[in-house]
Amino acid sequence: MPAHKPRLLDVLNAFEDGIYIISNDYTIEYMNKHMEELFGEGIGKKCYEVLIQSDKPCNWCKYDKVFINNETHHSEVYIESVDKIFALSELPITNQDATISKLSLYRDITHTVRQEEKLKSSRESYQTLFTHAGCGVFISSKQGRFLDVNPTLLKMLGYRDKDEFLSLDLARDVYLSPKDRREYTEIIEKTGQVVDYEVKWRRRDGNILHILLTSTVRYDTNGDILGYEGIVVDQTRRKKHQNEIKEAYDFMDKIISCSPNAIMAMDMMGIIKLWNKSAEDIFGFKSAKVVEKMNIQQIFSIKVANNVMDMMRDEKFGGRGRLNSYPLNFKKNNGEIVEGNLSASILYDDKGDELASVGLFVDLKERLQTERELGEARQHLLQSEKLAAMGRLTSQIAHELNNPLFGIMNTLELMKTEISPQNKRRRLLDMSLSEIERLADMLKKMLSFSKPDQDKRIEVNINVVIDELMMLYEKRFRENSIKVSMNLMENPGLIKASRDQLRQVFINMFSNAMYAMPDGGSLEISNKIVSGKLYIIIKDTGTGIKPDHMKKIFDSFFTTKKESVQGVGLGLSVCYGFIKDHGGDIKVESQEGQWTEFTIMLPIAGK
Repeated sequence: MPAHKPRLLDVLNAFEDGIYIISNDYTIEYMNKHMEELFGEGIGKKCYEVLIQSDKPCNWCKYDKVFINNETHHSEVYIESVDKIFALSELPITNQDATISKLSLYRDITHTVRQEEKLKSSRESYQTLFTHAGCGVFISSKQGRFLDVNPTLLKMLGYRDKDEFLSLDLARDVYLSPKDRREYTEIIEKTGQVVDYEVKWRRRDGNILHILLTSTVRYDTNGDILGYEGIVVDQTRRKKHQNEIKEAYDFMDKIISCSPNAIMAMDMMGIIKLWNKSAEDIFGFKSAKVVEKMNIQQIFSIKVANNVMDMMRDEKFGGRGRLNSYPLNFKKNNGEIVEGNLSASILYDDKGDELASVGLFVDLKERLQTERELGEARQHLLQSEKLAAMGRLTSQIAHELNNPLFGIMNTLELMKTEISPQNKRRRLLDMSLSEIERLADMLKKMLSFSKPDQDKRIEVNINVVIDELMMLYEKRFRENSIKVSMNLMENPGLIKASRDQLRQVFINMFSNAMYAMPDGGSLEISNKIVSGKLYIIIKDTGTGIKPDHMKKIFDSFFTTKKESVQGVGLGLSVCYGFIKDHGGDIKVESQEGQWTEFTIMLPIAGK
């Protein structure tokens, strides 16, 4: 490198900018301290090898302008090896031997450039946000004029001309009430901001907007208030939906309140959350004393509440989370008996977890009373029919037996006149007459059949009732080639019932089964316990029931039997009434020509 003045080099070395000098063949003749810190020692190397680790000159190098035209050049370059942006100055210098070298000065402007880029990006982003924001954005003066607004706010308030909008007086032209504007300014100047301030504005067409206003105070350099800036969210549609939801809620609340049935809701701990007016009337507890204060177990009992919950979780009673029907009787505090039916369901969240339960109780007191009266009427009707049947039977017996009996009696009386009272044969005649008279008396006693059955209810073992009846029917079944198989539980529990009425039910069932199997068959009798009820199943392999008869078999006076005495048509109707009166039910299934199955369900005593 040609000799330079030492003092000048010391000055260059003290610069905080990177400086190097190269000859006209790109060889580095000098690098100051800062340049070496940036790129490492490079004297004697080609400048492009040091700066960009390349075997070709840098693309920003102005070799011709400096070495040939002797010009100074300024540019901005990015050097990837150090990830920095430099303000580059390239200028020719003349050496003592009259040769030309190039001095390059690299000033690090990375921070400045990138800050300017961020500021520019921030300004562009702000302008984009201001212009395209989905909510209204504004800047207003303290005096009550808009200084700037975005297009969304113009559209929201129904304006197209921005100048017209900026000329509006906020208190008079925008706020529905000038008082609202005054309250807004008092709050924001006191606290420095308002958040979600609800207020009503007026559109250009006069329609009212419900808005949420969020804004802050703008201050000058002295701390004085210049105005306000913020955002406006149109809540008109949300307000409309809120009103619609409120109206729907009020409507549903009225439906629940006015329902003639008791409606109640509980959380999964049993705490009552809803208790309508009918629940107050039926159960005798006011809503204010029940909601959030009582457990449903206090209304019914722990046993009943747990039983209902178990059935709701069992799909057999209406599907998952549902209980279609549950007869429920209980005594109120005043001693009044409540009789009804409970249906209930479980509410689930999106994950399928149990949230709450809802119950609907129907008071069946009047209906059950009517059914009881109907049962009594049915019983009286049965008695009348039995008397009528007995009358017909007695008439037939009298017609068939009385004449022969009187003939025999007359013959014996004539024979007595021919035989001396002391004759041993006379005693035989007297005995014969006595037996004939006894037979006649037996005919009279048949009328006692019309005496009503005893309906006193006691605890009964159903197995004992069936066993007793089977002793009576065993011979008849055998004579009719009917094979009987019984699968009875050892301890089916006791049911509270009228023994005579139960006997009547099973006598009817066995007689119908025998009638349905004129050529013999099989009769299966079994029982089981399901959810506190005893199920008795009687299945025969007889002629079955026609599909169009299935809905009629429990109707009074319906019969498929042709014989006059057999065809009364009250058997199953009376049985149905007896079982219903005992709180049970009868269901029938049949396949015509193959089989029929009756299922009798009776509540177990104490369940």
